[in-house]
Amino acid sequence: MHKKPQRESIQFADQKQEFNKRPTKISRRSLSRSISQSSTDSYGSAASYTDSSDDETSPRDKQQKNSKGNADFCIKNIKQADFGRREIEIAEQEMPALMALRKRAQGEKPLAGAKIVGCTHITAQTAVLMETLSALGAQCRWAACNIYSTQNEVAAALAEGGFSVFAWKGESEDDFWWCIDRCVNVEGWQPNMILDDGGDLTHWIYKKYPSMFKKIKGIVEESVTGVHRLYQLSKAGKLCVPAMNVNDSVTKQKFDNLYCCRESILDGLKRTTDVMFGGKQVVVCGYGEVGKGCCAALKAMGSIVYVTEIDPICALQACFQGFSFAFISLLLYVVSVGNKNVVVREYMDRMKNGCIVCNMGHSNTEIDVASLRTPELTWERVRSQVDHVIWPDGKRIVLLAEGRLLNLSCSTVPTFVLSITATTQALALIELYNAPEARYKQDVYLLPKKMDEYVASLHLPTFDAHLTELSDEQAKYLGLNKNGPFKPNYYRSAAA
Repeated sequence: MHKKPQRESIQFADQKQEFNKRPTKISRRSLSRSISQSSTDSYGSAASYTDSSDDETSPRDKQQKNSKGNADFCIKNIKQADFGRREIEIAEQEMPALMALRKRAQGEKPLAGAKIVGCTHITAQTAVLMETLSALGAQCRWAACNIYSTQNEVAAALAEGGFSVFAWKGESEDDFWWCIDRCVNVEGWQPNMILDDGGDLTHWIYKKYPSMFKKIKGIVEESVTGVHRLYQLSKAGKLCVPAMNVNDSVTKQKFDNLYCCRESILDGLKRTTDVMFGGKQVVVCGYGEVGKGCCAALKAMGSIVYVTEIDPICALQACFQGFSFAFISLLLYVVSVGNKNVVVREYMDRMKNGCIVCNMGHSNTEIDVASLRTPELTWERVRSQVDHVIWPDGKRIVLLAEGRLLNLSCSTVPTFVLSITATTQALALIELYNAPEARYKQDVYLLPKKMDEYVASLHLPTFDAHLTELSDEQAKYLGLNKNGPFKPNYYRSAAA
């Protein structure tokens, strides 16, 4: 017996940093390493067609208003709003779950009264999320979690639509923190929810405005870096509010991390290097979900793929998939582990001439790029996001995106996959905002399994997929409710 996925609404029951005097010109090379890893990642900004005629003027030195006279924003160019609106409309076609949430919100506003301050990548997909949160009743103020990730035309469309957005592609470090502060430090407006990607927004509020946490109901964090910082706060007894770990939800791990990277790794490499994959020897550092996606894509294109791993379980999975283990002297390095100093100067000194080095993990510290900025090495920018680092003997390596995320700075990512992650974020916000005070303590929580399954069910109609319904006898035998959840809360992953 078959049934379509249920579509009724889910029930949500029972070191302090000061910024310097702002520069008038933005330097993309002068960033210190004090920003968190995620803030110097990159996102799908390759699709951002930005007018460069005023690139030398800082948006902070401009006076801009939208068509309604509102000036509570700071972006590159409000005149790009029409183009940005078209980008958002295209993204909406591939984000069915968020659009479904909007339709169901016509009779209810589960986020009425919510004041959400966000720090994420500002792209067309994020805009669909922000407008969905607004349709659900929330007020939003937003900054970018990454200095290069903002699609300027999308930021313009959001500003034209009345959103308080403070972001542009190519921010300096000073701009980065200034934009976050403008979102938080507002007369007559105080956030009661945080949506973060990388933990910089949460860090800023803790250091600059800790009293705000008296009114904040919860934090939703999307990235592995930000989740790590939350667990550090919790361990130290400094976490003031409940936090939801979206990164480790099944819908994030098994879709965004795996399938998104499987499709986008090839696109990013091809756009930047025109490399031939067939027969190429590749090392993928890390065989987690991101590494699995990268390995599968490269192997399918005929590359000879090797892996490195610290986890014996992941290493055994790689062995079962037929991958060998190797170290340095190959031709293409893909780092996908979310750790620091995975590829260090010693390794790069031993790499072959022409070796391509790129990052698919979360942080910009996985490749020790700082160790390459020494007098004896020459940097040569050969095209956008592609640098040749040249040794005294003439050997060179090809470094992509200055060690930041390859797929999200040099290409784009599948919107449909981002729909899954964005819907998970929206439901996490709804859950924390509406939960009774006693449900969540001051700790880090995983998304309830019912919500994971709900997110998946909202995307099934796109594929005309129908679920099989358990009989009463089968449900009793398995000890399950016929309507789910179908997996225990401790279930986090499936077989690779």
